[in-house]
Amino acid sequence: MEINGREISKSIKAKLAEKVATFPEKYGSTPNLVVILVGEDPGSVSYVTGKAKTATEIGIRNTTIRRDENISEEELLALIDELNHDDDVDGILVQLPLPKHIDEDKVIAAISPDKDVDAFHPYNVARLWLKQPCSLPCTPKGIIKLLKSHNVLIEGQEAVVVGRSNIVGLPVAKLLLDNNATVTVAHSRTKNLAEITRRADILVVAIGKERYIKADMIKPGAVVIDVGVNRDSRNGKLCGDVDFEAASKVASHITPVPGGVGPMTITCLMENTIDSFVRKMERK
Repeated sequence: MEINGREISKSIKAKLAEKVATFPEKYGSTPNLVVILVGEDPGSVSYVTGKAKTATEIGIRNTTIRRDENISEEELLALIDELNHDDDVDGILVQLPLPKHIDEDKVIAAISPDKDVDAFHPYNVARLWLKQPCSLPCTPKGIIKLLKSHNVLIEGQEAVVVGRSNIVGLPVAKLLLDNNATVTVAHSRTKNLAEITRRADILVVAIGKERYIKADMIKPGAVVIDVGVNRDSRNGKLCGDVDFEAASKVASHITPVPGGVGPMTITCLMENTIDSFVRKMERK
């Protein structure tokens, strides 16, 4: 069965829009998301445009602040500081990657943890691993929602995550652990990778290599979540880290690329922005 992220995210967005529609009467305001885009990287521009469109659909006020790629690190940090102190701003997102002369870690750490809707701030990362309330990173959060939307049993299952990035691999492993799976984290240097992936009841692949996981690396009946977004060297189209056509004959559930995990990432970003707004209003 194909796990259709577009349909699932559409359903979640409709519920979020209903929730936001009650805010003007309840709180006298609506959430406000500010996205900072540095430079004109085509992928980044596309992502930011998609985020703005989704925010508007849900009823979230949103602004994209565009800055030239030659902006200094000092100027960017000053802009973030200004937004941190603006009580009308509920979510701040700096679109990555940034130009090489800017320290991404420093920029992420400069965002107020309360407004960090990407959940990349060290404070939120620490709280995730300490099992304390925090914003959850959007892609891992979306993956768990995809699994639960299809009633995939997580508790007691063996999960294998291929990839160890701070954005996807490590946090999704933690969320699977929190849902009582037994988790193995593998990567490109793992010995006998196929032996490990064939053990997985739930296989999450975020390694960034075109069609890296073949059908013979998948346990029959496994649930496969493909996070990868690559250009197919054969035809130039988008493809994932899993050989979808062959793997879909082996897996019980599988996400396509595009249309699987991607739409859920943006939807979870909107949910994080709404949650940030509600926490702020309830503190008042």
